[in-house]
Amino acid sequence: MTQQGDTAAATPNRTSVERRGTRELVVTRVFDAPPALVYRAWSESDLFRRWWMPRSAVGVSLVACDLDMRTGGKYRLEFSAGGPDTMAFYGKYLEVVPNERIVWTNDEGEEGAVTTVTFAEQDGKTLLTFHEAYPTAEALEEALQGSAAALPEQLEQLDELLSATDA
Repeated sequence: MTQQGDTAAATPNRTSVERRGTRELVVTRVFDAPPALVYRAWSESDLFRRWWMPRSAVGVSLVACDLDMRTGGKYRLEFSAGGPDTMAFYGKYLEVVPNERIVWTNDEGEEGAVTTVTFAEQDGKTLLTFHEAYPTAEALEEALQGSAAALPEQLEQLDELLSATDA
């Protein structure tokens, strides 16, 4: 299964979404930015907030973004749809290697994935690989219908941010 973001088809930086086996999802994209800058966009709350929430999720906003970016640190993302109730996603960082790799858990439910993002330098650009390993095939199916479906749009937004950000 390979998908592209709507605007990514016109650019060489298209997003590839691939299902591997029954429990894994691998998303790749090349960014015209060095790994250190791409890593910053994932690890600094002020930058992360600017691209993570898909624009197509009209009425939903990221109201809190706490990233304790270190091995053993924790993260918490809180979303609101405009009402008094919010939804939180949280977990812990299993491994953080600056400019190279981030591994975290998704602890908000029993079907949470372990996510690994790597930042590989390629001729001054960055090959980003986003890998999720789910505990069950059903959990992967649910993600493909939900949060994982937004990844091409999110990475397109990240590309826009990186184009406008200095290293």
